Amino acid sequence: MTDGLAAALEGVRVVALVTNIPGPLAAARLRALGARVEKLEPMAGDPLATASPRWYAQICAGLDVERIDARDPAQRDALHERIGAADLLLTTMRGAALARLGLDWPALHARAPRVNHVEIVGEAAPFEDRAGHDLTYQARAGLLSPPAMPRTLIADLAAAERAVSAALAALLVRARTGAGAHSVVAIVDAAMEFNAPLRNGLTGPCDSLGGGLPAYNLYRASDGWIAVAALEAHFAERLRARLDVERLDEPTLRDAFALRTTAQWEELAAEADLPLAAAGIVRE
Repeated sequence: MTDGLAAALEGVRVVALVTNIPGPLAAARLRALGARVEKLEPMAGDPLATASPRWYAQICAGLDVERIDARDPAQRDALHERIGAADLLLTTMRGAALARLGLDWPALHARAPRVNHVEIVGEAAPFEDRAGHDLTYQARAGLLSPPAMPRTLIADLAAAERAVSAALAALLVRARTGAGAHSVVAIVDAAMEFNAPLRNGLTGPCDSLGGGLPAYNLYRASDGWIAVAALEAHFAERLRARLDVERLDEPTLRDAFALRTTAQWEELAAEADLPLAAAGIVRE
């Protein structure tokens, strides 16, 4: 976050009834933009704290974390007061659960007309009650290659970013109209957006960015794999000249990249301004 944006939401108060991944990530992003975020967890806590204590701590750094029992009438009344004094309510509950707490949009808007509400849900109507998680949403979006499990939780991460965009838009609308706005962010819809390159003929197995272009592909180095993304003509020509080969076809590149280590290829990339990177290496 640049200094210019770190205070963009200074003075904005967010109440976040969120657990797991998309909601907390969105809350942390709003905090990074300067908002004060109160993360209110159920009495059992956030499952992410057990599944990944390190990541949970990173996400919650800077958030005001508190546990509440919203089933208790007194605590529920106090919750309504806190939300009424906030600028934005961020939730990751199903609609039925929100209604039981008196936080469905009609009830919330009638009680606190200036409060914005961004709901992160698995799927929007008419499938709002269908159970799911990142894996099933990726499956519905066509992002899986069974039997391999996904390397990251792309649906959850995408939904978090969508929720932040929705929150910023809602705050802007309220600044113009004086009234709170309501937005529903469906995780499966966010995942569908990440399928767009595949649907539109870019990343399928034989498509240009899916292995169809020799200069945009993965090659085995002497100690691992190297990602080659010499997509533009000037990069391709520079790579051809550096390899001292006549053409950039797959057999030629396969033979060439096998001669050096991934570290040597990355050194060459830095020296020659080439888009090459070791694949499969996690960098902190």
